[in-house]
Amino acid sequence: VYLLCLHHPNFECQRDDDDPYVKEELQWSLFSNETFEQCFKLNHPLENTEHYRIYGSSNGLVCISDEILNFDSPIHIWNPSISKFRTPPMSTNINLKFAYVALQFGFYPGVNDYKAVRMMRTNKDALAVEVYSLGTDSWKMIEA
Repeated sequence: VYLLCLHHPNFECQRDDDDPYVKEELQWSLFSNETFEQCFKLNHPLENTEHYRIYGSSNGLVCISDEILNFDSPIHIWNPSISKFRTPPMSTNINLKFAYVALQFGFYPGVNDYKAVRMMRTNKDALAVEVYSLGTDSWKMIEA
């Protein structure tokens, strides 16, 4: 069992206004969950770590997307242990601009499938929820 971490390659952090790590490229690594020592350096599936965030993980799969989510932010499901990833198709369910977008990822044992859930809200408090199924590689709108 490992811990996945997005971090600065130099672990020593200085607390001053001239932070030397601000412009330094971040790195993905696996750490031992017992000793917290770095075990493996990973290559980001898109070859760029900047502006990405983890939105959930389950059974070794990790869901990553843009740090600042928009409706059209691509979602990537990554298996770092075998260096494979999938980018789900863009959803065509909604054609609105949203003020707030939230994303979560997990495993649903009832149907033995991995799901990404995206919740979106407009400035006028209209809410939309859609679910991506890894098994069917498709999006489904959830009616309120």
